[in-house]
Amino acid sequence: MTEQPDPRGPFDPAGVVWQPVSPQLVTVRLVTIAIALGIPLVLAVVAAALVGEPALWAVPAVLAVVGLWLAWLVRRQVRAIGYAERDDDLLIRRGLLQRSLVVVPYGRMQFVDVQAGPLDRWCGVARVQLHTASASSDASIPGLVPAEAARLRDRLAARGEARLAGL
Repeated sequence: MTEQPDPRGPFDPAGVVWQPVSPQLVTVRLVTIAIALGIPLVLAVVAAALVGEPALWAVPAVLAVVGLWLAWLVRRQVRAIGYAERDDDLLIRRGLLQRSLVVVPYGRMQFVDVQAGPLDRWCGVARVQLHTASASSDASIPGLVPAEAARLRDRLAARGEARLAGL
């Protein structure tokens, strides 16, 4: 008898209830995009107006289109981020086109920290970063409300210590 492939695929394990991140992460990312594209946009508009060459107006038009596309994309990207705590590991998913599912066994965690820059704090979000022995591990959960970030940090640290004590 051959086994049938799981219709959910590798990015949606059976029985997992995903926890979404805060929608405030959208605001953080939109402000970052506005700063990154806003300054070149203003400079391009000023340059096009001062020079008077009609072809130069293509630069601010392209920047505006890219900004609108990124604003649409960010909302979808944030909705794609989620995490789930299981008995032996933490799952973190992200991505739309380039999907990613990171599985971090509690026994592999070395330490957990919470980070929040000025914009994050202003929007009321934080990032939980998991550190493992692997330098290439990208185990972080952005966009958590501070109370959830603190709860998750403490819970993951306790679970990691319990798993290491069993070794």
